[in-house]
Amino acid sequence: MEFLLSGITSITIPQLIMYVVGIVLIYLAIAKGYEPSLLLPMGFGAILVNLPSSGVLNQSLTGIGETQGIIEWLFHVGIEASEALPILLFIGIGAMIDFGPLLSNPIMFLFGAAAQFGIFFTLSVATLLGFNLADSASIAIIGAADGPTSILVSQILNSKYIGAIAVAAYSYMALVPLVQPVAIKLVTTKKERLIRMPYNPISVSKRIRIMFPILVTFIAGLVAPMSVALVGFLMFGNLLRECGVLNSLSEAAQSTLANLITLLLGITISFSMKSDEFVTWETILIMGLGLVAFIFDTIGGVLFAKFINLFRKNKINPMIGAAGISAFPMSARVVQKMAIKEDPTNHLLMHAIGANVSGQIASVVAGGIIIGLISNLL
Repeated sequence: MEFLLSGITSITIPQLIMYVVGIVLIYLAIAKGYEPSLLLPMGFGAILVNLPSSGVLNQSLTGIGETQGIIEWLFHVGIEASEALPILLFIGIGAMIDFGPLLSNPIMFLFGAAAQFGIFFTLSVATLLGFNLADSASIAIIGAADGPTSILVSQILNSKYIGAIAVAAYSYMALVPLVQPVAIKLVTTKKERLIRMPYNPISVSKRIRIMFPILVTFIAGLVAPMSVALVGFLMFGNLLRECGVLNSLSEAAQSTLANLITLLLGITISFSMKSDEFVTWETILIMGLGLVAFIFDTIGGVLFAKFINLFRKNKINPMIGAAGISAFPMSARVVQKMAIKEDPTNHLLMHAIGANVSGQIASVVAGGIIIGLISNLL
């Protein structure tokens, strides 16, 4: 009883706050269905790492010495020492993606690039607000709308805010259906949202589908060498999908591997959600900056589509530009739902998917560019 009372009385206010954060994340995962495979383990992990003298963390035991808890060990081996967990996850993501809609409509490549504008805008804002360059870059990459990329970049740049960045990245990925429609409507008119785009896909041969991941890896390696770990594993997963001779491995990558790595990544990242590191004013500021990055990514893609339309006879519905972020397939679905709401006969899904899968490539390339630029400046 005395031991129990001492444990209860040693709980601090910041730890109580983290219990609430954990419960909220679990609630959003279960009740709302927001990224449950990540928010649930992150929420439960936030509770685990903030229990007094928690056995999942490094601790000293009388007569035994110092021991390394399971979550600290996972963090050290899977993220801190090798970045293995977020990189391996890209194999599964690549195996899930069909680049056919993008290859049949190559102009959609441009929207994946344009929708990364928020990253570089937020990098400038965070620097002006007093964050050092490495932390500013790590915060800005939240705008990639790609959790594994955010975790990897912040870890490589040794940001002390990796926990807050991970929570922000996955939270905004989950909130795509709430955030993006507001941002899109801010910069479009009803007339623009009614633009129709007939879908006349070009047939994409199996040879092109196989060549595509190989060529993208070569190009990314030459343009942004630091992105090779990200792009290469993403494209390797896609090659498993498209080659046609490794179907069992492709299916395993899409299901078993992706699910297992996602589960481990979610609970492992909670190591960076200890109350003394997480409950700070900087965390609130990072959540706000992450939202700024996300909104300006969306706006950047939409405005680029409007710019392109100045030179095109066949206009592009500017909402397509918003699908250029990496949140696949949620962003494409948002664009489709908004189009149908304006005109029930206007179907933009395949165009939006093309832009959306382009965003998958652009986000990891942007992550590599950020790592390369900041590494050279530090």
